[in-house]
Amino acid sequence: MSTPVKQLGIVVAVDGSPASNAAGVWAARDAAMHNIPLTLFHAVVTPTTTWPPVPYPDSLLVKLEDDCRRHLAHTFKLAEEAMPANRKVAIAKESVYSTPALALIKMSDQAEMIVVGSAGRGLLARGVLGSVSSTVVRHANCPVAVIRDEDLPDPQHGPVLVGIDGSPASELATAIAFDQASRRGVDLVALHAWSDVAILELPPFDWEAVEAEAARSLTERLAGWHERYPDVMVRRLLVRDLPAQQIIQQAKSLEAQLVVVGSHGRGGLTGLILGSVSNTVLHSVKVPVIVARPK
Repeated sequence: MSTPVKQLGIVVAVDGSPASNAAGVWAARDAAMHNIPLTLFHAVVTPTTTWPPVPYPDSLLVKLEDDCRRHLAHTFKLAEEAMPANRKVAIAKESVYSTPALALIKMSDQAEMIVVGSAGRGLLARGVLGSVSSTVVRHANCPVAVIRDEDLPDPQHGPVLVGIDGSPASELATAIAFDQASRRGVDLVALHAWSDVAILELPPFDWEAVEAEAARSLTERLAGWHERYPDVMVRRLLVRDLPAQQIIQQAKSLEAQLVVVGSHGRGGLTGLILGSVSNTVLHSVKVPVIVARPK
């Protein structure tokens, strides 16, 4: 007799850091908007879950487990308060003895989305984009949202910004962006950028002709999504510039509340390649970013 797989819904990593708290609030709001469960997750990182393993006193384990319960309880309270009174969803708490990135990647097989803070505390993560966040973004088997410990944007104001390049990853990013814009009741800004400035600056290069063709192609890519989401007002941006630079600039100037990018894209002129464009955006954009990783 088989055991039903528990529905994880949206999984958010919890470690007690400011970025983790912001991630918990954002994840709770998103779970409520999608009417799916929220799972709060904490990894208890003992010396035996790292390599090489080293002996540690029992008092350390007691402290780590106490911290785990405290962090989960605090985020549970934040999540409950963040959900509208008429749109509460189930909240579960999970903890494991593991390295956080490995556990989150494993959970991504069943999760609808993984939500992480841009940087954690202690053993979890350090740096501009934490090591856990960076690893999960590269290897998860579902979309990953990265949240900074800035003041979260109002979900009822500011557009959703998506980078589009025509690749399968970009198509998934477009699907996520339309869904998010529709549920939030805001505009969607679709950005397509040409990044190979050297080619575009060649003397015989006719940018106006290329721009017209690119605009036609972008309209075709968006047409099907218009039919599925007739409530979403779409603004198109076609620019001759580096994609990452434009996404960062437009996110700020438009006061976007959310940016969606593909985890990898097509090469050449318009590839939104994780490790270049997506990585730069994750390090530089102050608002939440969803990296569209496929199941």
